[in-house]
Amino acid sequence: MKLKFYITIFISLLSLTIAAQEATLIAKVSKNKLGVNQRLRIEFSIDKQGGDHFSPPNFSNFKVVGGPSQSVSQSWINGKATFSQSYSYIIQPKVKGELIIGTASIKIGGKTITSKPIKIIVLDAVDIPKNPNDPNYVAQQNIHLVAEISKDRPYVGEGVYVEYRLYVSENVSVYNYGVTEAPKYNGFWNQVIKIQGQSPVKMGKYNGEDYRYIVLQKALLIPTKTGKLTIDPMKMDVVIGVPTGRSDFFGNVITRNVKKEFASAKKIVSPKSLPLEGKPANFNGAVGDFKFDVSLSKETLKANESSQIKVAVSGKGNLKLFELPEITTPVELEKYQPERKESVRVNSGGITGAISDLYTVVPQYKGKYKIPNVSFSYFNPKEKKYHIIVTDDFFVDVLEGKELKPIVDTNAVRKQTVTSTGKNFRYIQTKSSLEVVDTDDFFKSNLFYILLLLPLITIPIGIFIAKKNEKRSNDLIGNKQRKAERLAKKYLSEAQKQLGKKDAFYEALERALHNYLKAKLGIETADISKEKITDILKNKNIETTTINQFIEVLKHSDMARYSQITNTEMEAEFERAKQVIVQLDKQL
Repeated sequence: MKLKFYITIFISLLSLTIAAQEATLIAKVSKNKLGVNQRLRIEFSIDKQGGDHFSPPNFSNFKVVGGPSQSVSQSWINGKATFSQSYSYIIQPKVKGELIIGTASIKIGGKTITSKPIKIIVLDAVDIPKNPNDPNYVAQQNIHLVAEISKDRPYVGEGVYVEYRLYVSENVSVYNYGVTEAPKYNGFWNQVIKIQGQSPVKMGKYNGEDYRYIVLQKALLIPTKTGKLTIDPMKMDVVIGVPTGRSDFFGNVITRNVKKEFASAKKIVSPKSLPLEGKPANFNGAVGDFKFDVSLSKETLKANESSQIKVAVSGKGNLKLFELPEITTPVELEKYQPERKESVRVNSGGITGAISDLYTVVPQYKGKYKIPNVSFSYFNPKEKKYHIIVTDDFFVDVLEGKELKPIVDTNAVRKQTVTSTGKNFRYIQTKSSLEVVDTDDFFKSNLFYILLLLPLITIPIGIFIAKKNEKRSNDLIGNKQRKAERLAKKYLSEAQKQLGKKDAFYEALERALHNYLKAKLGIETADISKEKITDILKNKNIETTTINQFIEVLKHSDMARYSQITNTEMEAEFERAKQVIVQLDKQL
């Protein structure tokens, strides 16, 4: 019996020792960053019973405004006991700077347990309302709209992304929100990244404190020039439920709804110029990590039989912002304008996919022809160096067709052999043998009268046509209208072919609008952004209504790829694009 008693005492002491070893003293503050005229709450909690002789830290550089207040919490859930004993203080900093709250200590089971020190950042004084419990003030302190940028010093042409987050503390609730002013990205090619479904609520840190947050919007930005580029704020209205400090009959906290406007801070991105060292002569602005390939569909064919040359770039980078190298062919191979194909995806990691130009060539003569190699260069921002890819030469063997005639020099003197016939001189014939021609078959025949009356009929018709042509040529407005309509049909022909295929149609539509501007105004691809287009068209004295219509078509092309669109809506969009090109061309 004594042995059993001693074993029981030993196990109890061992349990107490283990319990004492596992106990922790945790320090927690209500905020890590505050103004010198603000207050914060600090709480020290221990998760084991038996603690006594609590010693707070030396609050140097702080004034103790309230406390200590002590509380004990104990519960038994699903057979598991939990315990917490806490000591809390309200303190206010005396000076600015990075201040350290030292360690607190408590004795438990004969052992002293200490907390970890906490760093507090104290800033300049802030405006505090007379009533710190004012719902507007509480809402302002517990909601934050933040713009996060992946990189603030990219290369020109290197993609970065911006993410807008709405941080909400546990102290308040959000009932409704909506963006009132979208951010502007001047100096960037930009593409909004669609967030699939409803953005989930996540947990994160803001200024060192625990917050819930949701991602409101993501956008891919590619800088098109150097210098300090400003990302303007996003603005939004938020309806917030702020606790009033009172409870209803059932003990539920009574909240008051407050509607406030929030704005993200301005962000500055300072793009770097691409290095001059090692820059290839044929560099065309491609920035990223790419593969380059040129392929020929047929190497053996007949005259007037077509073959296709495909020039393709694939990989990750600014695929939409540079031109592909052009193919050079011998004059004997007739080359047609290339057909552009794009298969790209835009996400927070950048632009990935492939773009290609498809050339159709048709040989005219029999023979073997060489298509010279093509080179493509790009800059890799991760490796910080340029790469050049050179393809092989291609040969087209035309087996059947017309022979290519050799070039003959007509100015050369050709030698001829003189043949002697025995009569080196011949007399001129002096006698003629004439025969009578029977004219009865033609004179007074139907053909005779038709030819006789034909001038009398054709002259008035010719005068009428000439007057119509003169009137048409003098109709300057009508001529401009017809010319503009022909031009619009030319640029929109590819989009018209893709009617009914949503993604292909809107890609072709956007490409047609960009190509029109490049051809008409000489705008480089890297400069094409909605803000740049607006500024250039204003300088060209284009009417504001026409500019707005053009920008609206571009914006709708971006948004429509992620929306449900019917064929009727696509046809209506095609007509709007056609009319806006016609109006632009007339005014330009």
